[in-house]
Amino acid sequence: MRARVADLLLVCLLLLLSSCGRPTPLPILDSVPAFQLINQSGRPFDSRSLAGHVWVADFIYTTCPGPCPMMSSRMNRLQTATAATPDVKLVSFTVDPEHDTPPVLAEYGMHFKADPARWCFLTGDQATLNDLGLHAFHLNSVDGSLVHSTRFALVDRQGRIRGYYSSEEDDFLPHLLRDLRQLEAANA
Repeated sequence: MRARVADLLLVCLLLLLSSCGRPTPLPILDSVPAFQLINQSGRPFDSRSLAGHVWVADFIYTTCPGPCPMMSSRMNRLQTATAATPDVKLVSFTVDPEHDTPPVLAEYGMHFKADPARWCFLTGDQATLNDLGLHAFHLNSVDGSLVHSTRFALVDRQGRIRGYYSSEEDDFLPHLLRDLRQLEAANA
């Protein structure tokens, strides 16, 4: 009986120690190429301004009757949850550049209490947005159909995509925050 108890304690100790180890490194899924777009203030936005920052991206449009308001609400919660780490950036790309002009995006951002120093809403050339959505992020095309993914992408300081997170899942935010903090700690 004592041998069994000792074995059980040893197994518990090993499990406890293994959980204290380093987290599994996040995969490198792709790299986001350099891009230039226009932000919600009507100013040019160069992706180089994201270099050295961990950032989260999504694709939305301001007249969306479906998931976009929920996605933007969740992005707002992410903004709040990362308030202590202001180097974390948030980027929402429009899939409706014809309608989503800088003033429209600015108003939309104000509705969701976006901090313009941390959360950018981007519009611009449809071809550039399409290339980003389809070939860089592998989420959706920007082709006028307004069909888009509800996933968020986590990007590291080197512009590499490290994870995708479905904003429709209940545990999406804790999972994203865990991985984001892992990237923050690894590059501190």
